[in-house]
Amino acid sequence: MQFTTKIPIPKNHFPIDYSSKILLLGSCFAENIGDKFDYFKFQSTTNPFGIIFNAVSLEKLIRRAVENKKFTENDIFFHNELWHCYEVHSELSHPDKEEFLNNLNLILETTKNQINSLSHCIITLGTSWVYRNMESNEIVANCHKVPQKHFTKELLSISQTEESLQKIVSLIHSVNPNCHFIFTVSPVRHIKDGFVENTLSKAHLITALHKTITHYPSPMTYFPSYEIMMDELRDYRFYAEDMLHPNQTAIDYIWEQFAASTISEENQSLMIEIESVQKSLTHKPFNPNSESHQKFINHLDLKIKTIQNQYPFIKFC
Repeated sequence: MQFTTKIPIPKNHFPIDYSSKILLLGSCFAENIGDKFDYFKFQSTTNPFGIIFNAVSLEKLIRRAVENKKFTENDIFFHNELWHCYEVHSELSHPDKEEFLNNLNLILETTKNQINSLSHCIITLGTSWVYRNMESNEIVANCHKVPQKHFTKELLSISQTEESLQKIVSLIHSVNPNCHFIFTVSPVRHIKDGFVENTLSKAHLITALHKTITHYPSPMTYFPSYEIMMDELRDYRFYAEDMLHPNQTAIDYIWEQFAASTISEENQSLMIEIESVQKSLTHKPFNPNSESHQKFINHLDLKIKTIQNQYPFIKFC
């Protein structure tokens, strides 16, 4: 008996393996998938500028990186005892102005170098709703708890999101034509915008993404994170306590579907070995000095050395 309708997911024609260089950008769900890449020791970077929910803000940051347009004093402001930038997440905000600017530009330079060598760019869009700063008339990535009277709220049209996505692809391909793109829509519901408004927002994102993929038929794919959550996992037992975010079971399930369709089959056995090491590293012995535990430690060290001899970039802490 089947109790769910399975989402068919074709194999990616440009699979990820342990030689791949991966950049994940976008919503908090990008962080969930990024954590999985970290756990399995892939060469990946997630949201260097913090969580970014909309395509317009992502485009701005990609353009800065590719065109080497550094942040200046004109791009930052002081509020609630911290320096902020409307283009990045508040997790990067800092009490020291010079250090904040230096940090932003260092991340920008690092991101530029990563883009030049990327094999895969994974972009997860969260919402079409954005806030526009009334003084600059610019869409912001984060409001940094500045009073709402300084912003207007608007829904990005399908064409606005599509235009930003196409520019992101063109910008990255201008310096790295071999980069493959994987797009997805976050399954997190933005209920603060309203139930109907959230559905409208997601519909705009999905339409814009598929129009972009049609415009650039290769090398670009869509992974149905949102569809899996809404259809296969259509039960509140797969949600966190806020009833908005997928819980760990849902994240693990979506990751399994992603790995099966996108990660090279030849690397599946290595992932199993790495997971075994990761679990062993969290093992807490009853008697650390026992002979059996010492054998366990020696066997674990041998496993780690075997992996690192083949993949020197893999490090276990």
